[in-house]
Amino acid sequence: MTMVIEILLYKLKPQTGDAFHALMRNVSVPLHRQHGLDVVWHGQSLHDRDGYGLVRAFADLPTIESTLAAFYASSAWRSGPREDIIDRIETSTRLVMPMQAAAIEAIRQQGVLSWSAEDV
Repeated sequence: MTMVIEILLYKLKPQTGDAFHALMRNVSVPLHRQHGLDVVWHGQSLHDRDGYGLVRAFADLPTIESTLAAFYASSAWRSGPREDIIDRIETSTRLVMPMQAAAIEAIRQQGVLSWSAEDV
């Protein structure tokens, strides 16, 4: 079965990656899941702690826009982590592409990896 994934890549403001990751892990991703969004993976880049990725899966292209519009219009997002997240993002890039469900599950199995500078 083919689904659609959205990959968001963020270049964060200097020295904000660790705080951004904590905010994503503890507030934003749980909020996404409470609103029915499928967060496949999120985390810091291995080469730059201020580089961040978020991968979300959707049934099809029309579902992306309607689901995200409802999520981003919600009071839980607007009065929740929105400002803290936006304030830390310097630039963002969005890629939407088809992907087989098995490949999505393989990405999901990677999990969120913790690392230190000595690990890379």
